[in-house]
Amino acid sequence: MQKNPSKLIYISLFALISTLKLDAQVIRKYSNEFLNIGVGAGALGMSNATIASTNDVTSAYWNPAGLTQIETNMEVGLMHASYFASIAQYEYGGVGFKINDESAGGFTYLRFGVDNIPNTSDLIDANGNINYNNITSFSAVDNAFLFSYARKIGSIDGLSVGGSAKIIYRKVGDFANAWGFGLDFGAQYKVNNWRFAAMGRDITSTFSAWSFNLDQFKNVYAATGNAMPTNSLEISLPRIILAGGYNFTINKIFGIYPELNLDMTFDGKRNTLISSNFTSIDPHLGVQFHYKNMVFLRAGVGNIQKEIKDKGETTTLQPNIGVGIKIKRVSLDYALTNVGNTSSAIYSNIFSLKIGVNRSR
Repeated sequence: MQKNPSKLIYISLFALISTLKLDAQVIRKYSNEFLNIGVGAGALGMSNATIASTNDVTSAYWNPAGLTQIETNMEVGLMHASYFASIAQYEYGGVGFKINDESAGGFTYLRFGVDNIPNTSDLIDANGNINYNNITSFSAVDNAFLFSYARKIGSIDGLSVGGSAKIIYRKVGDFANAWGFGLDFGAQYKVNNWRFAAMGRDITSTFSAWSFNLDQFKNVYAATGNAMPTNSLEISLPRIILAGGYNFTINKIFGIYPELNLDMTFDGKRNTLISSNFTSIDPHLGVQFHYKNMVFLRAGVGNIQKEIKDKGETTTLQPNIGVGIKIKRVSLDYALTNVGNTSSAIYSNIFSLKIGVNRSR
């Protein structure tokens, strides 16, 4: 018998709520993961290897220091993506703007949500009768608002720094919600054709305060022997990303730019290429080919992991590809990304748009 995916999602979300923290304060290894998906098809096509080279409105997400490189007075970015057979929707909108010749700012909004989830908690009434009219729906949505500022360091040519304050709001129907706050900080350094960068995400740790409204399920928790979740504080530990790239100019028409990023986490061992009790390092490599800085071809690889199968341990990775075109102030980008890795071909089509306004003199 074919299972109803919407019902499975509802059951999974209910299980998630049930396990979300019974303690007053919990450090989560995989917390606010929707903030690690990425924005902009250009960057996603390079497997997110863009910390050192980002120079547009998406810099507010990737590395706020890159906002100082915006070519126009203001730039607007939009992106839409669907995941898991269009069950989950991911949206991005951003604005980057120059404050003066030395500084810039930006605003970013992110939404990752599963909508129209059937709520069957009242399907069977007190008399044991099934009433389909009692079925309602709810959404499980993660929202993030980023406010960014960047500035060139005049005493060091080619150096820019920037930071983002982010507010997080997560909501699971009327059952649970959380407010969170965190800070990101980044730096970029350009010298000749080299690009270097460092990015600290959740640099002060990000704190999310969860509140639960599950009184209607008290009897269910008691009957199943589970403890009711209580209001709690979820902590996301810092993550550091180091990056480097080199811009090869073949001639006045063609160019190649490869970049390597190293994502470093400090919350225990993860299934990454380099893993230890102190830090886990997840490398991802991207490359971009361009023709007259108008037509772009991109590829990247990341998410390198070990998987145990019947024939033993194997290494898997996540490949991404993309293309883009830029005509004057308008850029349209496309990326084909793999949600999992080479062993689970779950691909998503990503489109993004950037528009520059009021070109600087």
